[in-house]
Amino acid sequence: MSWDVFIFDAPPDATSVDELPQDSNPSPLGTGSDIRRCLRENFPDLDLTDPAWGQLIGPTWSIEFNIGSDDPVHSIMLHVRGGGDVLAVIARIVAVVGGRALDTSTGEFLTGDSTQTAGWHGFQQYRDQILRRS
Repeated sequence: MSWDVFIFDAPPDATSVDELPQDSNPSPLGTGSDIRRCLRENFPDLDLTDPAWGQLIGPTWSIEFNIGSDDPVHSIMLHVRGGGDVLAVIARIVAVVGGRALDTSTGEFLTGDSTQTAGWHGFQQYRDQILRRS
């Protein structure tokens, strides 16, 4: 179970997935080699042993990077697990690869605002509720 964040080239004025044009054809984020190089340079602890699936482990969280093998790279899906402050890390990832981050649980774009925690906190509450049942 993870909180999923979809990074892709989206219009800068859209605040949610509902505001995306029906005929939208997003531009690529970049070539696979450029995206991986930028990520390695900015996140030295990122494990890209499998170039299609990276993993970054923080003090209280982990992020799997589903980059895929397509070239150019049109999107990256982040599968986030754990707890703590991961929003700043996601903002840095987006700054490195370009595009925008869509919180798939709320349908809203993350802006980098540290108070924009509904999806991340909602995921943790749901996860904890499920684990208590077990």
